[in-house]
Amino acid sequence: MPLAATGELVDEAAAARTAVAAFNVITLEHVEAVIAGAESAGSPVVLQVSENAVKFRYGRLLPLARAASAAAERASVPVALHLDHVQSDDLLRQAPGAGFSSVMYDAARLPYDENLTVTRAAADWAHARGLWIEAELGEVGGKNGEPALDAHAPGARTDPAEARAFVADSGVDALAVAIGSSHAMTTRTAALDHDLLKRLAATLGVPLVLHGSSGVPDDELRAAVAGGITKVNVGTALNLAMTGAVREFLAAHPEAVDSRKYLGVGREAMARTVARLIGVLRA
Repeated sequence: MPLAATGELVDEAAAARTAVAAFNVITLEHVEAVIAGAESAGSPVVLQVSENAVKFRYGRLLPLARAASAAAERASVPVALHLDHVQSDDLLRQAPGAGFSSVMYDAARLPYDENLTVTRAAADWAHARGLWIEAELGEVGGKNGEPALDAHAPGARTDPAEARAFVADSGVDALAVAIGSSHAMTTRTAALDHDLLKRLAATLGVPLVLHGSSGVPDDELRAAVAGGITKVNVGTALNLAMTGAVREFLAAHPEAVDSRKYLGVGREAMARTVARLIGVLRA
């Protein structure tokens, strides 16, 4: 079927009081696994390509994007393409021609005023080309003499009043919020601030996105969706599944040299992870 639009999938999930799962992909095996897992679960899904993944692919967006588009168009469930954690304006401008319906513009490294200025410009550019745009605030906290925390640090928390002003002034379509998860967690031990999530959901008029979801236990994910999260980003969980399966296969078959053998079991492990996590979000 034709490529879906991320914004439409998020809106449909919000109307159903659930969340759309968005998985970061690095290789064609990731792409195929995410689609296979989503088909198994009978659910729409978002394929995300991050700026870091583009750097890994020699700085070229189109090879992976075109492979993802071709695979998505043959899927039996709706699949959208999302360009994730974009810091480069040059990369942002490649999105419409590469099949992406949405971008996450990441200026969180900048001070608030600079973040707002460049995100507003990115949102205006994206909207003029029909793109849905997600963003996030930068350092969180720093009140009462305490040092500010990076938005992805476990202790970081998004301030509802600041977030409301940022959303209104930037014009973004969705906001990634800091409520206790963090990127690249390899253990599922994150504890989310559900009271804060409730306040953010009541305060902001845009969909809320949870980053770093690989480190969030199932019950916490379910509670986050019930509390207003409508897009859940997952990356590390796929890499853990793939790497674990490949290691196990090669340990059992030290003579193996055909990469299809171990990449195949890695792809299957990722597909199972995708189907399971989608099931959690839809429970």
